[in-house]
Parts: sequence; structure tokens; C-alpha cells
Amino acid sequence: MAAAPALVGVSSTDVKKVDRTWVDLPFRPVPKRHMHRERPGWSLFEVTKVTLANGVVGFGESMVQYGGRPLNDSIIERVSGKPAAESMWDDSVGHGLQMALFDAVGKTNGVPIHSLMGRQVRERAFLSWWACDQPGKDWVFECKDAVARGYTAFKAKARSWFDLNEQIRVLTPTLPDHFQIDFDFNSLLLDSGHAGPYLSELEKYHHLAIFESPIPQADVEGNALLRKKLNIPIAMHYGSPPIMTALREEVCDGFVIGGGASRVINNATIAATANKPFWLQLVGTGITATWAMHLAAVLTHARWPSINCNNLYETGLIKPGIEMANGTARIPDGPGMGVDLDEDAVERYRIEPLKQRRDPPTDILLAIRFPSGATIYYISATRYRADFLAGKLPVFATGVYMEQVDNNGSAEWRDIHARVMKDGSVHSGGRPL
Repeated sequence: MAAAPALVGVSSTDVKKVDRTWVDLPFRPVPKRHMHRERPGWSLFEVTKVTLANGVVGFGESMVQYGGRPLNDSIIERVSGKPAAESMWDDSVGHGLQMALFDAVGKTNGVPIHSLMGRQVRERAFLSWWACDQPGKDWVFECKDAVARGYTAFKAKARSWFDLNEQIRVLTPTLPDHFQIDFDFNSLLLDSGHAGPYLSELEKYHHLAIFESPIPQADVEGNALLRKKLNIPIAMHYGSPPIMTALREEVCDGFVIGGGASRVINNATIAATANKPFWLQLVGTGITATWAMHLAAVLTHARWPSINCNNLYETGLIKPGIEMANGTARIPDGPGMGVDLDEDAVERYRIEPLKQRRDPPTDILLAIRFPSGATIYYISATRYRADFLAGKLPVFATGVYMEQVDNNGSAEWRDIHARVMKDGSVHSGGRPL
């Protein structure tokens, strides 16, 4: 990690070269069982390196399918030959290149990235452990790992195809009293009529700390009414409804803030002016988590634990790794990012750039089992999510669960799979599989 220019006599910070490497990272065992259903592209990253004319190299990353995009030649042409500081605040260059530019400028000047962003207000950043929708027993495994690694917060996806009450009932007895759970509903409670009674019932679990987007965020009246009914804070993604509407109508207690550096700091400044806490949501490996920590260093109201999802992967792509204690991690104070890129891991998981998007598999069968005895079969999480959001299926029914039905070679499996491929779903009054 070089704090000063690597080439003696050369001081120019013009961008000389941009290198891109794709990696396909393995998930840890529990995420591996579930992420393929809806988020197969979450294992694909583009690691970006920027070499300045002074020889300093900065690095960053971008998830290349969900929440990000690979660099294109036009963007590289736009920044090449210009001082890195001239382009580093331009969010349109993409996450990976923006991180790399900040890293290189910080290293050149011998200062951490957060010194380029503003005045430091905290030395440690709050981080959360993240999990997608899955049976409660797998949340237990995830939280045991989280506690063992020093986390005190867990954020998970609350979904209509799992009985959330049952998941919580299984999970909470295994947790220490101080451990908090935040649930993201992504609007699946549909409206305040469904959400009010349901969330009020969940408040009996003392581990629950935050509900995110229980109903559609554009429903201003419904969200304002819901907030008045609940004691647990409601979080909403910044910008929907428009921020002045959200503040005036008091639709939530805090925000979810993400995006590029300029957008994050602008949105965080407005949230702070309104005295609204928020969590940073910047998804990636340890590289992105470290980047988020530098942002948290200068943002007064980044008081809720950051969502970075770096816990999903077997490697963080950085050295040293992030060390947690009491729910926080020390914000690096070395030059630039303050950590080194794990070159061995990058080489180990390097792949050629994919020519097309990696889609969820279609050779599977997903069964949503209802307590009435009915089963609805799908092959696509996108399809069953759409059906629940459209109100075509029961909202958070007691006893509902989803499971993957392995191909047992039977004619019944092949028949149902073929019908799902044709019609999108198959409803059955019994449980043939």
C-alpha cells in the first residue's frame, strides 16, 4: 500500500490506465443453498484498478448484474488522461471505478478516503449481517456465525412464502438478548390494513428493531398511518416518496441510503438536517464494505448498521479482513482505502467476462405449501414475488413455507415442471411431490 507516488520525479495524478477483472466468488454454505433462486448474479464482480501517471494504483469493485454494471470503454475514455480528482465525484462512472479513483487519490496524498469526503465524526462503523429469505433453521446458522464474528445486528428478507412468525419463533431463542433483527418486507404486506395488525403482533419479539418498507413506499397515507400504530421504527428507501413529502408527512423514522459518493453524501446531509438516522446500503464484498465504512466516518446520522452483504462470500477480497467487535468495525486510517486487495483471491476466482446475464436456473421446481393443503409450483422467484405483490395469493399466511422439490426422475415431476414452464405456475389441491 503506497502512500506516496511510486515513480520518483513523477507527480501527475492523471489516469494512465484502467484494468478490469471479473471474478465469480463462492458463497458460504447457507447462502449457497438459497441465493440461486433469485440472485445468481450476486456472485459476479468486476474488480477495477486505476493506475495514475505517478505510478499509484487504486482499486474498487462493482457487482456486475444486480445493483451495478461493468465498465464500458466510453467511461474509461472519459476519465483517461484527466486528474483522478476531477472524475472521482462523478457517480456516473460506476461504483468500481469511483472507488478506485478515490483510493488512488488518497494514496497519492497519504490520507484515508474519508479525509477526502469530509470531517471524521466516528472511528468505528456499524455493520449488519445480511440474509435472504430462507427457513428459520438456516437463519439460526447465520446468526450463530454473526454472533461469533462480533456482529450485533441481523437484517433479513421477510417474505410471504415463509411463515415469519414461525421463523422468528425458531430463531430468537438462540440469540443473545442484545442482538437486534431488522426485517425488509419490500412492500409484501401490501397495505396498512394488512400491515398494521400483522406488525403489531410481531412487536412482542423484543429482538426486532426496524421494519423496512412494509407496504409500497408511494402509499403516503398508508405509511403515515402505519407509523402511528407501531412502536418499532420504519425505514424507507430515500427518494420514494420525494424526500420533502416523506419528511412533511412523517412516513418513516429513518432511511436506507445508497448509490455513488455524491448521491450518498447529498442524501445523508438532508437526512441529518431532518435528524433522521439511516443505514448505508452498498452491496458487495469486503471492498465495498470498507468503502461504506469510509462514508460512515463522515456522516453523522449513519447510526443504523450498514448493509453490505459481504458476509455472503467465502472471501472478502481484502487484506486484512474486517474485524468486528460489539457490532462495529474500526474504520481504516491508512492511505486510500486503508486495506490491500487480496490479489491471490482475485486470481483464484478470475473468469472471462460473461457475454450475457446470468439468470436463475430453470431446471428446478419450487413449491409453496399452504396450511390448507394446497401447493403452488413455480420455477421463478420473479414470478411468485409478482403474484404475491399483486395480491393474488394470501398475505403472510400462518403455516406457509417454500421448499425446492428435487427432480426424482418421476413422470409427475416432469409433468408439473413442463406445465410450470408453459403457464408460469401450477396450483394443486394436494401434495403430489
